Amino acid sequence: MERVLLLVDDEENILRSLKRLLRQEGYTILTANSGQEGLELLKEHKVGVIISDQRMPNMSGAEFLSKVKEQYPDNVRIVLSGYTDLNSVTDAINKGAIYKFLTKPWEDDLLCKNVKDAFEHYELSYENKRLTTELKEANEKLANTNVDLEQDIQQKSHDAKINLHALKITQEIVESFPLGVLGIGDDGMIAIANHKAHELLYPECGTFVGMIASEILPNEFIECFRAYSVNGDSQATRIELTKGEVIEVTICPFRQGSDARGSIVVLSPLNKDAS
Repeated sequence: MERVLLLVDDEENILRSLKRLLRQEGYTILTANSGQEGLELLKEHKVGVIISDQRMPNMSGAEFLSKVKEQYPDNVRIVLSGYTDLNSVTDAINKGAIYKFLTKPWEDDLLCKNVKDAFEHYELSYENKRLTTELKEANEKLANTNVDLEQDIQQKSHDAKINLHALKITQEIVESFPLGVLGIGDDGMIAIANHKAHELLYPECGTFVGMIASEILPNEFIECFRAYSVNGDSQATRIELTKGEVIEVTICPFRQGSDARGSIVVLSPLNKDAS
């Protein structure tokens, strides 16, 4: 960060002496012969530290620095004047318009140290404000993210409830269907088996779901399913089960584009005479 120092004094020789002393510290130095001129320079430059004489015509140093505090509260303000001026700047010191009061004639080393400390004070304050601003922005961003996340969770929860409700209705429809319905994956596992399918194929078995079709279902049905697997014929086929019942079996694949792979099997009970 560039260290910009403003020197304000109505005496040119004082300004030259201060500038000669302080420029060796690497500061960018601006000079003004009055408080009003100093205010004009502050409109054009970002100044970190100001050193002002107290006794100046039209506007005293305390008055000048009080105006500076109102318009540019972040910079560090120093009065450089004689001991006899201390009472006249006490009020400004108490109001926080002045960071330090240094006396004329000054000690070079002490003055340089105070100016260096003033810049460090300014830069620390500037960095604290910058970090505070960044933290505030980060917290606001996090808060907005949390709001978006909460809304997303609520929407997903709402969608999940709808999907669950739709699934329950679908399951009830399948269970209530007057025909037997099976869903069998490419791996042979039975994923769906409604009540009518149990009744037609294997009423003694509690459930087919999760079992391998070839291990649980009647041989007549398995032969029909294997024939479909070989030639892909989805036309209805009539078979007679060992217990004498006749059913019509229609097998077709899951719709194209589905993530699942397998077959849907519809079982229609027939009168034996119809076979």
